[in-house]
Amino acid sequence: MAGFYYRQLNKEQRMAYDAMYAGFQALAPAIRVPRLDNAALSDVYQRLKLDEPRIFFVVGFAYRYDPRGEHVELIPEYLFDKGKIKMHRQAVDKRIERLAAPLKGKSDREKEEAIHAFILENVHYDKLKKPYSHEIIGPLTQGVGVCEGIAKTVKALCDAVGLECIVALSEANPETGVKYRHAWNVVRVAGKTYHLDATFDNSLQRGVARYDYFNLDDKHIFRDHERLVLDIPRCEDGNNFYYRTMSFTKVEDVVKRMRQALRKKQGHFVFHWRGGGLNRAILQELLKSCQAAAEEKGKTVSCSVNVAQAVIQLDFDAPGQETVTIEQPDEGRDMAE
Repeated sequence: MAGFYYRQLNKEQRMAYDAMYAGFQALAPAIRVPRLDNAALSDVYQRLKLDEPRIFFVVGFAYRYDPRGEHVELIPEYLFDKGKIKMHRQAVDKRIERLAAPLKGKSDREKEEAIHAFILENVHYDKLKKPYSHEIIGPLTQGVGVCEGIAKTVKALCDAVGLECIVALSEANPETGVKYRHAWNVVRVAGKTYHLDATFDNSLQRGVARYDYFNLDDKHIFRDHERLVLDIPRCEDGNNFYYRTMSFTKVEDVVKRMRQALRKKQGHFVFHWRGGGLNRAILQELLKSCQAAAEEKGKTVSCSVNVAQAVIQLDFDAPGQETVTIEQPDEGRDMAE
């Protein structure tokens, strides 16, 4: 979906978008664009930055104009000086090329899984929220990022391997404790569109990779994501989420699969529950039955629950006290307005 947000603009806005893009690429100190008001210029700039994540070296702009003129002179705010920008661009381009090369000829799903795995294995959430963590340079060269930088990195890698992808952006909602905007991705896999939130999955992994937000439809993603800032394609297929083959409605089926994990000496078992709401009674029943099975192997069971997505992680420990942890994958809700 290259240029997805560009295609939503009118003729004059596209002219501003094109001028910004050319000027940023040339590292111009000033860029002449059609005269739009501040809100319209900011909207065009935001769309450009979401469409083109490789423009990581521009972090804002100011502008000036003659009240009698028809154009605005936009003054970019660059993250580094020209010499450092060229150096960082080369480093980023080479990293993307190295990551993309092994995925040539792979299926859409294989490409998506590899990109998701790269984020989980190589990127740490930047609690200090440094400026470069909002751009692809953070995850790709520093190993740190926040939701905006992570989503842009996923898009940059998808672009490099021919997987259609956009960056989705949702509003803040202070009334529910969501202080900042959040960014994630929409990907097209085998002709269908899905939500992919690598930041939320990154925040959930504790000893095992998590895929709670891998290929969700609209119904499921908006259980814990806010309303959108910009329109995105509808995601209507609910049959391709990652844990579909590990989704259970009966406690006995969970216990059966958990026993298999114990026999294989696995330290964790992650599954999806679709047998009704995850209330306290169901959780207690699940944990009690799983604990009884674990005791046969001299283990206890700790249980972590993502209630919104009904995903449960069981951790098998040495003898001790069982625990239940309610997971809140909200570390990625960090994109400054």
